Amino acid sequence: MSWRRGASRGIAVGLVMAVLGVATIGTASAARRKDDVDTAVTKLVTEGGFPGAVAYYREDGRVRRYAAGVADTATGEPAMAWQRFRIASNTKAFVATVVLQLAGEQRLSLDDSVERWLPGVVRGPGYEPSRITVRQLLNHTSGVHDPDQVSLLYPYFHGHRDFVYTPDEVIRRSLVTPPSFAPGAGVSYSNTGYLLLGRVIERVTGHDVVRELRQRLLLPLGLWHTSFPTTSPHLTGPHLHGYDLKGEDLTTFSPSYDWTAGAMVSTVDDLATFHRALLAGRLLRPAEQATLRQLVPNDEGGAYGAGIETFDLPCGTVWGNTGAGPGFYSVSMSSADGRRQVVLVVTVYDLAADAAHAPKVVPSSPLPALRTALCG
Repeated sequence: MSWRRGASRGIAVGLVMAVLGVATIGTASAARRKDDVDTAVTKLVTEGGFPGAVAYYREDGRVRRYAAGVADTATGEPAMAWQRFRIASNTKAFVATVVLQLAGEQRLSLDDSVERWLPGVVRGPGYEPSRITVRQLLNHTSGVHDPDQVSLLYPYFHGHRDFVYTPDEVIRRSLVTPPSFAPGAGVSYSNTGYLLLGRVIERVTGHDVVRELRQRLLLPLGLWHTSFPTTSPHLTGPHLHGYDLKGEDLTTFSPSYDWTAGAMVSTVDDLATFHRALLAGRLLRPAEQATLRQLVPNDEGGAYGAGIETFDLPCGTVWGNTGAGPGFYSVSMSSADGRRQVVLVVTVYDLAADAAHAPKVVPSSPLPALRTALCG
């Protein structure tokens, strides 16, 4: 599940970074910018307390990659920019894109009710499924509640990292709590809403949602290092390890509880490729692209679109996603004009502390490095 607790969102992450394979920059201003970014991310590493971090940075078509620290504290294997990690709520942008593509193909309407596609699924005190629309699920205005994370995550933190939930079980556990508000009457980040969207995709297409994402997005974009595990707790191939604040390795962790809300695995390059294509309008028809960018202000100082989010930096609004899950925190953001883009990943996120509403779930904030990369 994604970490969303109002003002606490601003204490997100810190990094330790060193440059790997830095591209040659021709102009003095670009060279100075490279130094500024290096300094910012190195400071996040040296002062931030993360075992490892990787980043992708693009400015005016020139790409640089960074990595620092270790991928695995047990072996000392160095962190590398091509290693995989759990992208958590960045998954939502992939799922929303498929929903919007189906709308563009007129196979569903964004104003369809959840009851039309999932009859009998949304049942609980205070819920009116005939009034909850696909559009509201996309932009977090449905009022659909999330489950209690302490009880949901109990098996994982008591010796059962391979515990498997079905999406329907997580949905059922969510709906025992009344909605946060009437449909369309407010805004509240809902992971459960994206589980429902996963089920809608399957009902509309008649196919497994993993197949739809692979055929529509992963293969056409050449995202060869991106996958959507649904039950296996293991990361495969070259990957980073993720940790909690005490240094416990959380890498082995079944993603089943998060499914279409946050179960995907990727690399910084693949995630950058996807977001660049999405924000540039290469994946959606014009009407659906406009819907993607229709923003609903949230109480975190930013706004939600259909599967994406924005927040403001001193140089303007940035677009993309954040993702927080067991052991990993990632930020994938672009400037409004698309000239600058950064994907930043650090390997500490304390999911148990988050579930318990502890004041600290990561060692330090990513905002200084993000401001430097996107604003200069």
